[in-house]
Amino acid sequence: MIELKNISKIYKTKKSEFAALNNVSLTINDGEIFGIIGLSGAGKSTLVRCINFLEKPTGGHVIIDGSELGKLKKKELLKLRRNIGMIFQGFNLLEQRTVLKNICFPLEIAGVPKADAEKRARELLQLVGLSDKEKAYPSQLSGGQKQRVAIARALAPEPKYLLCDEATSALDPDTTRSILELMRDINKKLDVTIVVITHEMKVIDSICDRVAVMDSSVVTEVGDVAEVFAEPKSDIAKKLILPELKTVESITGGERIRLIYNGESSFSPLLSNIVLASGVPLNILYAQTKDIEGRAYGEMILQLPEDSRSASRVRNYLKANNIAYTVLEGGAENVGDASKAVG
Repeated sequence: MIELKNISKIYKTKKSEFAALNNVSLTINDGEIFGIIGLSGAGKSTLVRCINFLEKPTGGHVIIDGSELGKLKKKELLKLRRNIGMIFQGFNLLEQRTVLKNICFPLEIAGVPKADAEKRARELLQLVGLSDKEKAYPSQLSGGQKQRVAIARALAPEPKYLLCDEATSALDPDTTRSILELMRDINKKLDVTIVVITHEMKVIDSICDRVAVMDSSVVTEVGDVAEVFAEPKSDIAKKLILPELKTVESITGGERIRLIYNGESSFSPLLSNIVLASGVPLNILYAQTKDIEGRAYGEMILQLPEDSRSASRVRNYLKANNIAYTVLEGGAENVGDASKAVG
């Protein structure tokens, strides 16, 4: 378990000081994929570097599996760090080394015999789907392949925790999707706790169990991804989760509502059912849904007719069927009366 208690980080210059983190407290449970999301400058990358003491906090306590890092001697800290792997946006591979030797590098530093290190590296190459690239050099690989090598290298010492700092930001959407699927598999197969730092909600929504939202050096809210996605409470969470609302807000007409798909069966024709039951046509302003193992996840923003009676029929259907929705009014959200989210 990772426990962050009242973490602060202040950078000082000759003329001023800047608080990158301000009294941040989080608990990351063993075996989960935990996301930390925020805009650039929110403090999320500083926070993840405090977890393994690449950045030493100005104040507060970092406790990993009962050991407080600030109280450890240098050798004890180095030993604990072997239990924490880290991957970066920039890959950080050694260009003069082959793929196999890049993965072996942390094992060499740890004094693992060459034969054992290469055996472990080949096992990891198979795990990340690059068994045929062991003799290649980084310059011969695509961005996605480089990140897979970086993941394999981070896993070489068999860490319990894996920190991912914007690991997919430099990748195209298809490659990002494959890397996220790989991280989900690693979490399940190796029981590695993963901490994901990102500014993209689609990354959090794809693989994370829980999420912390950061803004201006503080955590604004923490919760299960489904809950935060369905009902974002802080302004920054709404901005991150609902990036399309600025466009939607400019559309005139009837009331706009937001439906959340939290695992509704992909085979359930929800929108069709609403239209048929209420006899009211609906305008789809925005939709982003995906199918995961036969379940639908995502959101949809609908515009109701300007006629109040027709709009009431739609709302009554939603309430009668316990379908949660939020009313979008001038950029703000008001939660509908339904008792649970879609699905």
